[in-house]
Amino acid sequence: MDETASQLEPNETGEEGVLVVVATPLGNLGDLSSRALAMLTEADVVFCEDTRRSRTLYAAHGVRAKARLRSLHQHNEAAQCDEIVARVRAGDVVAIVSDAGTPGISDPGERVVAAVARAGLRVSTVPGPSAVVAAVSISGLASERFVMEGFVPRGARERLARFEEWDRETRTVVFYESPVRLVRTLGEMAQRWGDRDVCVVRELTKIHEEVLRGTLARVHQTLEGRDVIGEVVVVLAGAVVAGVDEARVRAAVRELIDAGTSVRDAVSSVSSRLGVAHREVYRLALERRAGEQ
Repeated sequence: MDETASQLEPNETGEEGVLVVVATPLGNLGDLSSRALAMLTEADVVFCEDTRRSRTLYAAHGVRAKARLRSLHQHNEAAQCDEIVARVRAGDVVAIVSDAGTPGISDPGERVVAAVARAGLRVSTVPGPSAVVAAVSISGLASERFVMEGFVPRGARERLARFEEWDRETRTVVFYESPVRLVRTLGEMAQRWGDRDVCVVRELTKIHEEVLRGTLARVHQTLEGRDVIGEVVVVLAGAVVAGVDEARVRAAVRELIDAGTSVRDAVSSVSSRLGVAHREVYRLALERRAGEQ
């Protein structure tokens, strides 16, 4: 039996069932892994954020689900938990998918996973695409330590409270934003931290993928007046800690470089570890290099 088929063995032998969180493509349908395709084809039941979107994915790969697709979205997730727990307890292989990416990451699935885990039943995953990880990986910002903030709150009071938290957040911040609110949000952030670096990623893996990097002020100016469409992920550089100990930063960079680490990797590591802006660490690293020449 091959490795993908073995994923279904517990159900076929009458042993315990399993809930499987299955990652699906963000946009490019070619990003669906062979293991994910096998799971979506052979699972006893597949719960989908939107069954119509999932049927498009099945059709693109020329396969059919073994059983009827079921709906699992933000409005019925709580109500579906008991049924899914019962199915897993009965020995079913239950797969869950969102419209794109990994379920449970600002998409339906979190409550179901928690319910199955609390019941002492098995939860597994077929990992794959994630908009959060994909955006951070191409942002050019510190990636060793970052925090995912979901969607920015709509209410003015809640938004202000969130921004006040980010005033002191030294880790890279990742969040989703609606395309119709993106320019307003960037404008508010630019007024607060105009020179803070940001990366706005739109339509990841799709034909019109766009990546904008620069300061908040510059990226906001670039997008102002445009009609933004599509899925958006924003990666914001962490806050600069007041009173940077330059001697400590230089020593940390020197230690890594002397050990064989590249300047680029040393800067990223020190920036994340000490909570100092990437550009500030890079400046000190360049000054050190110039002083040695």
